[in-house]
Amino acid sequence: MREKLEEKLSRFEELEAMIIDPEVLANSQQLARVMREHGSLMRLASTYRNFKKVIDEITEVDEMAQSSDPEEREMAEAELLELKKQREQIWEELLDMTVGGDDGNRNRCVMEIRAGIGGDEAALFARDLYEMYKKYAELRNWKCEVLNVRSTELGGFKEIILAFKGDRVYGELQYESGGHRVQRVPKTETKGRIHTSAATVAVLPEPEDVEINLRPEDYRKDIYHASGPGGQHVNKTASAVRLTHLETGVTVAMQDETSQHKNLAKALRVLKTRLYEQKKQEEHEKRADERKTLVGSGDRSQRIRTYNFPENRLTDHRINATLYKLDQIIAGELQPLTNLLIDHDRTQLRDSMGGLD
Repeated sequence: MREKLEEKLSRFEELEAMIIDPEVLANSQQLARVMREHGSLMRLASTYRNFKKVIDEITEVDEMAQSSDPEEREMAEAELLELKKQREQIWEELLDMTVGGDDGNRNRCVMEIRAGIGGDEAALFARDLYEMYKKYAELRNWKCEVLNVRSTELGGFKEIILAFKGDRVYGELQYESGGHRVQRVPKTETKGRIHTSAATVAVLPEPEDVEINLRPEDYRKDIYHASGPGGQHVNKTASAVRLTHLETGVTVAMQDETSQHKNLAKALRVLKTRLYEQKKQEEHEKRADERKTLVGSGDRSQRIRTYNFPENRLTDHRINATLYKLDQIIAGELQPLTNLLIDHDRTQLRDSMGGLD
């Protein structure tokens, strides 16, 4: 972690120099990108600078503590205790800032929920997950917006895409990325048998406009008629929008709005989010061991959780945590589970860094 903090501080100092560079000042788009990155690093860089300052002071006072003068040695030892307390406190602050990765402090994110194996029951479970996250957002005073939804005839969701906005919203919701499995008796089951079905959740940090430069010539835009459950057309005008990023092949389709303009705006938001996620994944792959043990790594192929309704049990497989209050969690009270996941990440980070002495 020390190496990563040094990298962050070095980058912050580069940005400090760029802010007063005449060439950067003359380019409003570049200046906006620099200012945004500078602002995102300021708290971490300032805290780490303070940490290094305290470390230097400890080194100096430690030398004084070796003095042959008893009075000077006593004063130095007392000061050393206080400085070490400061060091521990600042280190804990750095841990809090680092848990959740580089995007942990972002206030906007996009969540994609898709039905998996299990047919109609999987689609109904996808809807239950949406309701759970919506209620959780209400409890946290976050804003939740539906960007797009593909419904089934029974009222489930084949897919729903949401946007969340709120304090550190990505840092908490990122732990929801992965495979979610449900075990329950479907309403349509006449013999009372428990069925197993699944849904997948992807949580992506939503970048600022200045972070992803997306020009009209970078993507192909297709317009078509929106359709509803079962494939029937739901409006007579061609308002649905499909965007295909030419370089990567990433595709986004939006049809939830009756306005083509609104669908295009939402599609662009999701496309930028997916491109940013792809960029981040490429960076992570270059540092293969980075965050590989952390539960917030966002591996969507991993089965992360089982919801067992007959036993009112939720099990998070990443941290081997089982809570017998599924009814409360599905009603939006996710915070106790989220806290366990964050604490687990925090402990792993602390363990990986070793002692401070």
